[in-house]
Amino acid sequence: MHHHEKLAFLKFFLVYFISTAFLILIAGYFYIEQTKNHYLKIEEFSLIEYARHIKMGNSLNEYGKNYHYSLRDVPKHIDIRNFTIGQEEFSKLLPMNWHGKYLQVFKSKESFDKKLFDFKKKVLITQFLLLLIFAYISYRLAKSALKPLQKSIITLDKFAKDLIHDLNTPVTSIQLNMKLIEKIPQLQDNKALKRIIKSVNNISELHENLTILLQEETFQMQMQNIYPIIHEIVEVQKVLYPHIDFQIQGTSFKAKINKHAMKQILQNIISNACKYNTQNGYIKIYHKNHALYIEDSGKGIKEPQKIFERSYSNENSSGLGLDIVKRLAFAMNIKIEVQAKETQGSIFIIKMP
Repeated sequence: MHHHEKLAFLKFFLVYFISTAFLILIAGYFYIEQTKNHYLKIEEFSLIEYARHIKMGNSLNEYGKNYHYSLRDVPKHIDIRNFTIGQEEFSKLLPMNWHGKYLQVFKSKESFDKKLFDFKKKVLITQFLLLLIFAYISYRLAKSALKPLQKSIITLDKFAKDLIHDLNTPVTSIQLNMKLIEKIPQLQDNKALKRIIKSVNNISELHENLTILLQEETFQMQMQNIYPIIHEIVEVQKVLYPHIDFQIQGTSFKAKINKHAMKQILQNIISNACKYNTQNGYIKIYHKNHALYIEDSGKGIKEPQKIFERSYSNENSSGLGLDIVKRLAFAMNIKIEVQAKETQGSIFIIKMP
């Protein structure tokens, strides 16, 4: 399962499970409260029965030590609904004039507390079991909901891979023939030919980007030293841009990455830093705090927050390069930040997972 599929699965699972869990917990809470009130009514009624037996002179042996009573002077005001819940016992003052006094009866809360505790425990166990059941249901539903998406992605990936594979031969043929044409002395300064060569190079770069993006192994990661990849890319760029000063600081920076995807990310960023650099400019590459920094002295970026959007491009770019960088970085759980101002160079910060 790819990273974006895992994210979609997790979102669906959490939304369904949390919604269900919330309803189960709320229902359990109100059920406990309703049952607690019912138990309290029973306790109040038992005090009334106890008082009735006292007034009628019946035997109180059946009530045991949990009950007791006392006589109080007749109060000025009494609420017939009075029922007091204390820390250790219940009490009720009954409006029955007995021997010139009011009768107040008491009952220990011990049995009530135990009964309520046992009931809460049963409810919580039931809720826990229900949560497990609905967690499984949420898992199955999330898997089922992803199946149409996965089928669509597989179909689209297969089509894209077939298309990229079929383009490989004509792109390679065009490049080889362009190199032969470049050697013709009469055409070396031809502007139309130079534009064609630039377009061919753009197509080749786009083809390479898409090839890496659509490879399944792109999402398989392992610990790698990034600096050998940097040196490999820089050696190629030095030939293309001999006027740029490349400064590589450091020799070892290991991170959990996919080598091919990481190479493509760095290739796109460093290539752009070269394309849009100033005459006799520089590119510095270094790392700190588990992040790789690529700093250049180029023309800067007018809207750095938009450069990873597909619609962002200029006259020398299709706009796909950095969009693919964003997708590859997302697949490897890498975060990329850009610090840039117009005409003041830029810094790409690649934060490793």
